[in-house]
Amino acid sequence: MTQWVYSFGAGRNEGRADMRNLLGGKGANLAEMASIGLPVPPGFTITTEVCTAYYKNNENYPADLNAQVEAGLALVEAAVGLNFGDAEKPLLVSVRSGARVSMPGMMDTVLNLGLNDVTVEGLAAASGDARFAWDSYRRFIQMFGSVVLDVDHHRFEEIIEAAKLDRGVAEDTELTADDWKGVVTGYKEMVAEVTGQPFPQEPKAQLWRAITAVFGSWMNARAITYRRLHDISAEWGTAVNVQAMVFGNMGQDCATGVCFTRDPSTGENIFYGEYLINAQGEDVVAGIRTPQPMAQLKAKPGERSMELAMPEAYAELVRVRQTLERHYTDMQDIEFTVQQNKLYMLQTRNGKRTAAASLKIAVDMADEGLISQTEAIKRVNPASLDQLLHPTLDPKAPRKLLGKGLPASPGAASGVVVFSADEAETRGAKGESVILVRIETSPEDIHGMHAARGILTTRGGMTSHAAVVARGMGRPCVAGAGGITVDYNAQALSAGGHIIRAGEIITLDGATGEIFIGNVAMIEPKLSGDFAKLMSWADGVRRMKVRANAETPLDADTARKFGAEGIGLCRTEHMFFDPARIGAVRQMIMAETTEGRRDALARLLPFQRDDFAQLFRIMAGLPVTIRLLDPPLHEFLPHSEAEIAEVAASLGVEPATMHRRLEELSEANPMLGHRGCRLGISFPEIYEMQARAIFEATAIVARETGLAPVPEIMIPLIATKRELDITRAQVDGVAKLVFAEAGMVLEYLVGTMIELPRAAITADKIAEAADFFSFGTNDLTQTTFGFSRDDVGKFLPDYVDQGILPKDPFVSIDVEGVGALVRIGCEKGRSVKSDLKLGICG
Repeated sequence: MTQWVYSFGAGRNEGRADMRNLLGGKGANLAEMASIGLPVPPGFTITTEVCTAYYKNNENYPADLNAQVEAGLALVEAAVGLNFGDAEKPLLVSVRSGARVSMPGMMDTVLNLGLNDVTVEGLAAASGDARFAWDSYRRFIQMFGSVVLDVDHHRFEEIIEAAKLDRGVAEDTELTADDWKGVVTGYKEMVAEVTGQPFPQEPKAQLWRAITAVFGSWMNARAITYRRLHDISAEWGTAVNVQAMVFGNMGQDCATGVCFTRDPSTGENIFYGEYLINAQGEDVVAGIRTPQPMAQLKAKPGERSMELAMPEAYAELVRVRQTLERHYTDMQDIEFTVQQNKLYMLQTRNGKRTAAASLKIAVDMADEGLISQTEAIKRVNPASLDQLLHPTLDPKAPRKLLGKGLPASPGAASGVVVFSADEAETRGAKGESVILVRIETSPEDIHGMHAARGILTTRGGMTSHAAVVARGMGRPCVAGAGGITVDYNAQALSAGGHIIRAGEIITLDGATGEIFIGNVAMIEPKLSGDFAKLMSWADGVRRMKVRANAETPLDADTARKFGAEGIGLCRTEHMFFDPARIGAVRQMIMAETTEGRRDALARLLPFQRDDFAQLFRIMAGLPVTIRLLDPPLHEFLPHSEAEIAEVAASLGVEPATMHRRLEELSEANPMLGHRGCRLGISFPEIYEMQARAIFEATAIVARETGLAPVPEIMIPLIATKRELDITRAQVDGVAKLVFAEAGMVLEYLVGTMIELPRAAITADKIAEAADFFSFGTNDLTQTTFGFSRDDVGKFLPDYVDQGILPKDPFVSIDVEGVGALVRIGCEKGRSVKSDLKLGICG
C-alpha cells in the first residue's frame, strides 16, 4: 500500500529534510525540526504524489487516502489531548501548502479549521477568553471563505472596517468579543449571499474542502506565473500540511513572527525579523498591521522589540536560530508563534535573499567553517550576481524627499507611477520604466511586480509579500510607507502636501526606504571584497574561460575590470550605427557599382581601424573575437517617410531612389536571408575593408606596445565549407597585403559561428578551414526550432505553461535538440582538429 500521509511531532517523525520532493519543503522541515528536538506542534503531511495523482485522475483522490488522513488526525488528537469537532475541547488545525521549493504567498493557507457555531463556544470556555475565540472564528471564516469558497477578501475587510467605524476604534485589537460575534454574523450572511449556501459547519467537510483547495491552488494563475518565472516544474506538485493550531492571538503573552537567521538584504550575521503581539501569522505576511522588530538593536523610537517585550521567548528563539543554522548550514527563514509565553516553531526553510546577501552569506559561512569554498560557489546563483551590477542613487545628486518607508529590498529605481499590476505589465512591455505603487501587494500582483523597476507599498513590513517577492526578483522595494496615502480611484498618491498622479515620475531607494519626487541621478555599484573572494575561489575550480561581448571602449574597459579574459564577440555592425559613420554605410548600400561601394567603404575604414585599435589597447594582449558584418543591409536604412526624405537629401539622391533600393533589399524572412557570409560573398569589398581595418589596427598596436594582439576573425552564418573557403581566402589575402605594407607578419585566427543545424552536422568538413568554432545559440535555437525570436513571445509562455517545453529555450538551452547539435559540432570538429578552439555565445 502506498503511504500517502506522513506524521510529525510528539515523538513520531516519519519524514526527514531530504524528503522534500515527497513531503514538500515545509513538511520535510517540520519533521526535521521535530526530530532534532525543537518545539513543533504535531501534524501530518499529505504527499506531493497525492497532488500528482489528483490531477492525473480527473481531480479524484486515491481510494485509501481518507483512511490514512483519519489515522493521522487521530495521532494529533492523542498528542494534544483534544478532539476534532468536539463541542467542549475542540482540536483546531491549520491547512497549508508546501511545494518542494519555496513559493512565498503563491498558494493557499487556512487557519483555525474546525471552528463552527458550536466549537467556538467550547474554545471560549476552554481558553477562558471569548474575545480570542470569536476573533479566531472570524479569521477562519475569512480565510476559508477567500481560499475555499472564492469570496473576494475585500468583502470581509469591508465588514471589519464598518464594525470599527461603528465602535469608533482604529485597530482590530480594540474590538471586543461581542464586536467579533457581530462580525461573524455579518460574515456568514455575506458568504450565504455570495455563494448561495450557508457557511459549512461540519469540521470533516471543512477539512477536505480545504485540502482540495490547497491542491487546487497549485494550478492557480499566480502559482503558474511564479513557476514560469522561477523555472519550477508543474509536475512536482505540492504537499498539504495539516497541523494542530497554536495561537498567537490569545492575549498580550502571545505573538507571532517571521525571522531570518541573517539579514536577507545585506547578509550580515545578525538576527533579523519582525513580530506582532496578539496576532496570527497571516497578519505579519499580509501586511495588515505594521510589525515590530525582533532585536532591540533594530528598534526605532516608539517601537517595542521582542527582546524587551518577551525576553524568555526571545532567548529561546535565539538558541533555535543557532541550532537551525548549524543543522542546515544555511540562512533560515523561520515562522514561529508564542502561545502564553511558550515558543512553537511552524516553519523553517532556506531564506530568500538578495544577490548581495547571498554572496556575503556564502563567503562568511565558508570563512566560518560551516561550508566549504566549493559549496559557497554553488550557493550563489550566477544569474543573481547581475543584481550586484545595478545602479544606486548618486549621493551627490539633488533630490526632493516625498516620504519614507521600510528598506525592504535594496537597489534604486526611477519610473512612472502606476497603481495596478496590469498597468505595470502593459507599460513595462512597451519599454517604460514603471514603479508599481500599492497599498499592499498580494500574490495576484506578481506579474506587475516582475514588470516593474521598483515597488512601493504603504502597508506591510520587511517580511511582507512585497518585500519577500521583490528581494527574490532583485527589484528595489520600499514597504510600510505609512505617511503616504494611495487613492486608487483618483489614481494618485499624496504625502507631505504633494500629490503624485499616475504617469508622473518617482524614485525609490530600497537601501534607505526613501521615496523621491522625479528622477534622481544614479551611479554604478562598487563590488565588495566578497565578490572578488568568491570569484577567486571559482577561478580555482572552473574549467572554462569567460569573455565579454563588447564593441565600445567603455564596454571593453568594464569587462577588464570584471575579470573578462578577452572579448568573445565584437559585433562590428554596432559600430556602424554611430552618427559619424552611418552616412558612409548608407552611401555604400545605395551605391550601384563596386567602385561606388569601395569609395564609401574607404570612408568607413579609418573609423573601423580606430575602433579595433582601441579595443586591442584595452584588452592588452587578451584575445578579441571580431565578427564580420552579419545583419541584412536594410537594417541600416530609414523606414519612415520623413527619415527617407532626410537621408535621401543627405546622400544627394531622390526619395524615389531610396524607395527603390528599400524595395530591392526587402525580404520575406530577413533572419534567413541575405546576411552574414552571404553578404561577404555577394559584396566581398565589405569583408575586405573590415579585414584591412583589423590587420592595420593590429600592426599599429603591436608597434605602440610591443605586444602584438591576436585577433580572432569570425565569419557569421556559415552553412557549407565552401562558404568558409571563399571568405577565408578574402581575409587571408588582405592579411598578406597589410603585413607586406607594415613590414611585419602577425598571428591571427579565422573561424566561424556555428548557428545553423547544417553547420553543426557537417562540422568536420567546416573545421578543415577553421581555427575555431563559436556556437551562436540564439540563431541555432531559432533555426533548430523554426522559431522567430522576435515573434515567439506570443506563444512561448503557453508552451511552457502547458509543459510542451520545460523552459524558454532562449533563456535555458534546449539540451535535447540544440544541445545535441552543439555536442555533434564539437565532436565532429575535434575529430578533424584536436586543438580546435571552441566557444559559445548567446
